[in-house]
Amino acid sequence: MENQRVGIVIKNELYAQDKARGLIQRLGDKCVVIDTQGETVSHLPENLVCIIVLGGDGTFLSVARFIEDKNIPLMGVKFGEVGFLAETTEENLHEAIEAVFKGDYIIRERARLNIKVMRKGEQIIDVNVLNDAVINKAALSRLASCAVYLDDTYLTTYRADGLIVATPTGSTAYSLAAGGPVVHPEVPSIILTPICPFTLTNRPLIIPDTTRVEIRLEGSPEDMILTLDGQEGFEMDPRDKIFIKKSRNAVKMISLEDQSYFKVLKTRLKWSGGRS
Repeated sequence: MENQRVGIVIKNELYAQDKARGLIQRLGDKCVVIDTQGETVSHLPENLVCIIVLGGDGTFLSVARFIEDKNIPLMGVKFGEVGFLAETTEENLHEAIEAVFKGDYIIRERARLNIKVMRKGEQIIDVNVLNDAVINKAALSRLASCAVYLDDTYLTTYRADGLIVATPTGSTAYSLAAGGPVVHPEVPSIILTPICPFTLTNRPLIIPDTTRVEIRLEGSPEDMILTLDGQEGFEMDPRDKIFIKKSRNAVKMISLEDQSYFKVLKTRLKWSGGRS
């Protein structure tokens, strides 16, 4: 892959930055460091093989948001604790980069959700998320009442501490902590997971990813926040309407070998003691 380079995004942490210095020195002009806080996606070079993310899942999600709809594969290198989005670990970093330059990898697509928020007839948010959109109440607020419509058909009103709408990729994030199911990334679905629902029969629900979800905040909710991929939060107005559907732009992720998702899953969650 002559004249091609990899982009590098480094977690804002001393250990990751220390590790990156040696990598940057070794790669020389075969790499370019990307500042996702100070640059825009238009600044990215045209000849990037991929972007290598040195950090945890939070850093990976921020890069996925940064590239918007650019057709650039991402490869995560785990520096965090759990790291479901990382393809490899820091111990195997150099071997992984060699494999990338040799073209010895495959690309897997991960579905995203498009989130739109309408306020008084005006669209105020239009964002794609890789993991989830979360409607949360502040610690001392009353229960949230989220009326959910699927393809314009009323489903139910969740009275809960909040509601998570997740992709299969996001099923192992906040949704899992709230009691939601683990869903394989290749299952075409959207997951609705209420957070501490007042009605015990309100359980997590998996729906087809062709479904259009509409959420209306009922009553007079106070201090309600919409959080997107855990990266950005918006204060909600009682009359806001949230529209969620599968995005046309998937995230491309580099995989170095055709390893089983289930092997990764049980290792990350330490099922059977993490035995392979």
